[in-house]
Amino acid sequence: MMHFIDPRYSSTALSNLLPSVVARLDGEPPVIELPEAKQYVVLLVDGLGFHQLKQYRDHAETMADLLDRAQRLTCSVPSTTSTSLTSLGCGATPGEHGVMGYSFYEPTVGRVINSLSWEGGPEDIAGFSQTPTVFQRLESQGRPSAAVTLGRFAGSALTRVAFSGTRLFPVLNEGDLDEVTGLVTDALGQAEVVYLYERMLDADGHAYGAGSWQWLERIAMIDDYVAHLIDGLPPSVCLLVTGDHGMINIPDDERVMVEDEPRLAGYSHLGGEPRFRHVYGDDARSLAWAWESVFGERAHVLRREEAIEAGWFGPVVSDLTAARIGDVVAAMTGTWAAMTYATPGEFSLVGMHGSLTAAEMEVPLLVHGGGR
Repeated sequence: MMHFIDPRYSSTALSNLLPSVVARLDGEPPVIELPEAKQYVVLLVDGLGFHQLKQYRDHAETMADLLDRAQRLTCSVPSTTSTSLTSLGCGATPGEHGVMGYSFYEPTVGRVINSLSWEGGPEDIAGFSQTPTVFQRLESQGRPSAAVTLGRFAGSALTRVAFSGTRLFPVLNEGDLDEVTGLVTDALGQAEVVYLYERMLDADGHAYGAGSWQWLERIAMIDDYVAHLIDGLPPSVCLLVTGDHGMINIPDDERVMVEDEPRLAGYSHLGGEPRFRHVYGDDARSLAWAWESVFGERAHVLRREEAIEAGWFGPVVSDLTAARIGDVVAAMTGTWAAMTYATPGEFSLVGMHGSLTAAEMEVPLLVHGGGR
């Protein structure tokens, strides 16, 4: 489960899910095989990996039943929330949409920005975006779509980049199954496609680890959530449940502090996250040599053009996107992590993601209902 896998951008990738939904609605052949339906609800469970669900299926009876006939999708690279959500919402690869990870260097502002909080990010969010969302394309055709998610996410930069074009049905009481199901029902009164987001599995995985009792309690709660949705949806609606990445637990003795390794000192900026680092500097060849010499088999180190050539970010990488990718990228193997004192909040993380192992890259596509 710890070997690297390539993102399947031409077939069963998360970026093809919403375009496949729209294709079904339009009577066209989809890239990802889906049931025909009049309406679709897409539930994105943050941190729901295929392998974690398979391993702990005894704690998620409803999803386990659906898992037996589920497809296995790959998320985007890096395997992290902001990149995958933008790939989902825009129906585009990272090379096309340009959200290159949890954090990355943004040339227009000359610093590393946080793509979730938008700390340091440019004010011109519309100018930052490179591709319209699937929802905006539907909107341009006079076809409404909706998002059922926490109200406080409404104006965030990531929401604007990935989910513009949806009408928000704000969740006020997180975890209230009746409220969420009611909002989904309301949204289906006017929308062909409803996007639904659940964030807490990822939060518990980061804090306590995948497979911890807290994580297991959470996945059981999410399973109840899915069962509640299934009970509340008419059979003509197709429910699709997927994730944005998986997660692995990182032992304390496999965390390498970048600043404690003198040979790594030659970079100007460091982005990404512990499982996938963007390294920026003037001499990419020297940087790559330094990271390779320090990490050896603990990381797969590529220069920017090599990572692009390898197809990590998709078949097309725009110039704007390329400038955001590290001069060197380091994808960690096994259960290793490259930590930095610059982001001490990461020290408390137990579960992590970002690299290209199957456990991080593969997410389930659970399907229920549909049929015209």
